[in-house]
Amino acid sequence: MGRLSRRAFAMAALSTLATTGSAAADTGHEPRPAGRPRAVNEMRGVWLATVANRDWPSRPGLTPAQQRTELIAHLDTAVRDRLNTVMFQVRPTADALWPSPYEPWSQYLTGTQGVAPGWDPLKTAVEEAHVRGLRLHAWFNPYRIANNTDLTKLVASHPARKHPDWVVAYGGKLYYNPGLPQVRAFVEDAILDAVKKYPVDGVHFDDYFYPYPVAGQTFDDDAAYDKYGGGFADRAAWRRDNIDKLIRETAARIQQIRPGTRFGVSPFGVWRNIATDPRGSDTRAGVQTYDDLCADTRKWVRENWIDYIVPQLYWNIGFAAADYAKLLPWWAEVARGTKTRLYAGEALYKAGDPAQPAAWQDPAELSRHLTLAAKYPQFGGHVFFAARDVAVDPAGAMARVVADHYQQSAKPPR
Repeated sequence: MGRLSRRAFAMAALSTLATTGSAAADTGHEPRPAGRPRAVNEMRGVWLATVANRDWPSRPGLTPAQQRTELIAHLDTAVRDRLNTVMFQVRPTADALWPSPYEPWSQYLTGTQGVAPGWDPLKTAVEEAHVRGLRLHAWFNPYRIANNTDLTKLVASHPARKHPDWVVAYGGKLYYNPGLPQVRAFVEDAILDAVKKYPVDGVHFDDYFYPYPVAGQTFDDDAAYDKYGGGFADRAAWRRDNIDKLIRETAARIQQIRPGTRFGVSPFGVWRNIATDPRGSDTRAGVQTYDDLCADTRKWVRENWIDYIVPQLYWNIGFAAADYAKLLPWWAEVARGTKTRLYAGEALYKAGDPAQPAAWQDPAELSRHLTLAAKYPQFGGHVFFAARDVAVDPAGAMARVVADHYQQSAKPPR
């Protein structure tokens, strides 16, 4: 996945976007919205990714003291920029950043899966975030097992090695099969262990449900479909029901274990294109979550199954295939009248990247996103990908956001 972050995975999927031109937004600086009133409560979040050491730790094998110092530095950076919520990735590849009875210690800590790092990163993250007035949402990837297809590379005690019938190899990676009830129960148990042990403020899922499509390959769940797919119109409907069950059951179990804990999802930003479904967005994306990831994110919002949603609106204003300015009103309308909070996922990592469209070379692009989103009352804030980019901010885009929009602190939403 490029840098092997979940967002790089998403960007690989975006390479299939229709490329009928990418109309760059005007790169001239607009007047700063100085003094524009901000909400008393708004989401100002950042994703802190651990898969492949994307944001933290900077490399595997650091000492506990070095890891802790780096982690706290990310929290301090969030405070500096007047952010209020951190989405901390604690289960990147069917592993754990806390002592879990279900899954091995993550290899991204020590370099070797299953080896204890000598401290408890999740416990520390929760405690240190709360000391600083930050909310900490524990971020879990439900089904990804490994970024290769060799089961023997997993530690011998890994559940995937004990239950190879749970595993599907696809696109050069290993996944748990969402169609197996025993897999769903196990994934929920593994996730909820963290909720039981730590006073996390939220449980956060990313955009990976069924995997992003890989040309010429088939996700082989024939046996599970034959056994459990009766009564569904087709395989896609059955797959969506499997993910619906994961969402509903996880939400219910979170409230049983730790009432008041928020449950949110950050899906790919396009549910369906309008050409596919008249309810869809005015986009021409090559990936649609409903069809390709079997995640009916619109329904989850409309049915109030989740507390919040953070669609990854990772395109510039004016991008032809998926225009940020067109997706904002679409998502606002989806959330209108529901109890589901709506926040915008922002591609800070694109700012200043020479491989990105011209709009991203302007450090004011992200600031314009926040200005535009403020016109839609359904949007209650933004979450930025990702922590390393917030800290380094090579193009000055985050500094511009802070100067234009975050001059005053804001309480995180409840």
